[in-house]
Amino acid sequence: MPNFDPQFMSFAQRMQAEGLPAIFIETFAYYYQQLADGQTGLIPEADIRPVTSLPDAETLPDSLLAAGETVEEKTAVIKLNGGLGTSMGLQKAKALLPVKDTFSFLDIIARQALHVGMPLLLMNSFSTEEDSLAALATYPDLGKQLPLSFVQHKELKIVQANLSPAERPSNPDLAWCPPGHGDIYAALITSGTLDALLAAGYEYAFVSNADNLGAVMDKRILGYFAQNNFPFMMEVADRTEMDKKGGHLAQRPDGQLILRESAQCPPEDTAHFQNIGRHKYFNTNNLWLNLPILRQTMVAQNNMLRLPMIRNSKTVDPRDKTSTPVYQLETAMGSAIGVFAGAAALRIPRTRFAPVKKSDDLLAVRSDAYLLTNDSRVVPNPARKLPPPTVELDPDYYKFVTDLDARFPFGPPSLLNCSSLRIQGDFAFGRDVVCHGDVNLENKTDQQILIPDGAVLEG
Repeated sequence: MPNFDPQFMSFAQRMQAEGLPAIFIETFAYYYQQLADGQTGLIPEADIRPVTSLPDAETLPDSLLAAGETVEEKTAVIKLNGGLGTSMGLQKAKALLPVKDTFSFLDIIARQALHVGMPLLLMNSFSTEEDSLAALATYPDLGKQLPLSFVQHKELKIVQANLSPAERPSNPDLAWCPPGHGDIYAALITSGTLDALLAAGYEYAFVSNADNLGAVMDKRILGYFAQNNFPFMMEVADRTEMDKKGGHLAQRPDGQLILRESAQCPPEDTAHFQNIGRHKYFNTNNLWLNLPILRQTMVAQNNMLRLPMIRNSKTVDPRDKTSTPVYQLETAMGSAIGVFAGAAALRIPRTRFAPVKKSDDLLAVRSDAYLLTNDSRVVPNPARKLPPPTVELDPDYYKFVTDLDARFPFGPPSLLNCSSLRIQGDFAFGRDVVCHGDVNLENKTDQQILIPDGAVLEG
């Protein structure tokens, strides 16, 4: 074991006993030392500059499609699949949730990969690995040349009072937490996945979140990335008021692009952080990696990219706010944009960012406002003449998927000609309900109201 600081030895010993690799333990030690030194990971507004304009994916020339097709056999698809969907009441991999026409996120992702003929790799967590691989067993043509998955690491929570390792004897698993999706770079190394990709001749990887159904392979964007030989590229979209609390793109005074997450913004700079006119672009977590350059960089830096630290304050049991206050140290995958000289960002249309984060999103995607195409893309229904519908469901009755399914036992209402659906209170929907225009339902009673079969709702 390396000569760690005595204060860190108890962490190192417990992590080693869990079988965590030395590269990751040393990476965690690097961030622990920053915390012990009083660093916060904050990025003040005075240290950055706004990004005012970017190349636009919608104006890329057609010639780049051919450029992408020349390197598609050297390109892999990686999906982040570590989430359990606990915010939606799930206890298994969120990607196993049926999302469209009985197909789960994983079904759709697998079919997309088979359609484009590119290998699919999942970055799973310890919690999602077994179930996800079992689900993909129904697609035997996947994983023939490369491993189907690699597993992200886990780290100990840190007691705020004395920076000691967290303990929770009643539930020892609660002492541990994921290190954020910035762990992908270390996990690619320690699992041997990066070396396996390179040995098989792969040079590029498109990385995105499993719950973002808009993140499909675009060979024109691939051509743009490959032709410019960028080391790293982030897809960003225009910020709206809905996005003002999420991470935004910025640049250092020397022009190097960086990512600033909300947890890295000093409280006094919140107004600047949320100013969408000033900071115009947000990170979609659709990323493009140049694999040989990533390997060279990792080797040169002792397998540690030294991404900016994110210090999150939590309680050891997130459901018990009276339990021990802890820090969870995380890094963001997209923050690697600040590590690679010459890293790029590309503005994309909002259609490439369509995450399903809440039951509201799930109901909309399941409805006829969206279609599943023959090449397994989920797209707005071309028969629809409106922007995507806005769905707002009362979290007291619809937050968890089981509650949503119980109240829509026959599936979603038709939202083809619906601008917005807002529901307050407890409603259950019958068969073949149709929503037109702006629909607002409000039930202030304690009794559930049934929307009858065939009802047409408007206003």
